[in-house]
Amino acid sequence: MKVFIIGGTGFLGYYSALELLQRGHEVATVSLPDIALGDWFPDQVAVEYGNVFEMSDVQLRELLAGYDAVVYAVGPDDRVKPKGDAYTFFHERLVLACGRVVAAARKAGVKRCVVLGSYFAYFDRVWQEQRLAAHHPYIRCRIEQAERVIREGGGKMDVMVLELPYIFGTMPERTPLWKDILVTMLMNSRIVFFPKGGTNMISVRHVGEAVAGAIETGQHGQRYTIGDVNMTWKQMLRMMLEGLGIGNKRIISLPCFLMNSTAKSMKKKEIAEGIQSGLDPLYLFRDIQCRQMWYDPTPSAKALGYGRGGIETAIDETMKACLKDV
Repeated sequence: MKVFIIGGTGFLGYYSALELLQRGHEVATVSLPDIALGDWFPDQVAVEYGNVFEMSDVQLRELLAGYDAVVYAVGPDDRVKPKGDAYTFFHERLVLACGRVVAAARKAGVKRCVVLGSYFAYFDRVWQEQRLAAHHPYIRCRIEQAERVIREGGGKMDVMVLELPYIFGTMPERTPLWKDILVTMLMNSRIVFFPKGGTNMISVRHVGEAVAGAIETGQHGQRYTIGDVNMTWKQMLRMMLEGLGIGNKRIISLPCFLMNSTAKSMKKKEIAEGIQSGLDPLYLFRDIQCRQMWYDPTPSAKALGYGRGGIETAIDETMKACLKDV
C-alpha cells in the first residue's frame, strides 16, 4: 500500500515509517522542519514540509490524493499546559484539526486511516465511576477525537484508533520527552518521592508494529488499547534510576491522601500563571497517579500482530539519551 504519515519525522511517526517500509509499503510524510534529517532517516520516505493545522481543506485533499492509507501521528499530549481554557485548546487541535484531516483523506479516496490516541480514553470506559472525561479536558478531547474520526469514515474509509500508554525509546536528533517530565527531577532529588500506583508501558518499536498492523488488518471503528508491561511507578523509577547511573537512590511511595496539598499547590500555580492543564491537578492523583492503570494488552497484540518485550532495554536507552545533554 501507499501510506501517508502525518508527522513522519516525529517519534511515533518515524518508527511507524520504519516498520511500514520493512513490510514493503510505500511511505511518504508531511512534517514540520524542526530537525535535520541525516543519513539515519530512510531516503525511501518522501518528505514534504508543512503544517496540516494551517492547510485548507483543498490543500489537505491534494496532499493525500493517491494514497491508500493515512497515519495521523501529531497533536499535543497531556504535558501541554495552554494559556486560557484547556478544553478549547485541546478540542481545536485534537478533535477539530484531526477530524478535518481525516475527512479530507476520505474525500481524497483514502481507504484506511489510523489515528494515534491515548489510553486515558480506555480508562474512561472501564472506570466510569471516576468520571475522567468530566474532570480532565485532555481526556474528554481524546474521547471526542476518537468518536469524530470514526464517524468521518462515512462508510467509505476504515478508521482505527490506537490508545497508547507510556512509551520508551529513542530516535536521532530528538531528546526524549522524559528528560523534562521526570529525568531532571530524578537527577536532582536526594530521595525520590512519588505517588503509589503504576501504568502500562511499551517500547516505541512495538508501537510502530501496531501501527503497521492496524493499517493492514485493523477493523473499522475499533479502539485498540495498545500496551505491553504493567509496572508500578516504583518499578519504573528504579529502572530509570539505574539507566541514569544513580540506581542507589531511595524511592518512597506516597499514599494518595498525602498528595492533596501538592495538588492544591499545582492548581494555585496554574491559576496564578493563567494556564490550565489538560489533566486537572485537583483530580490528577486520585484519578490517575495513585491508581494502577493496568490492563491486559493481549487482545490488541493478537489482533494487530505486534511484538512485546524489551521494555527494560528501551528504558535504559531512553535514560542514556537523556544524559547526553546533561
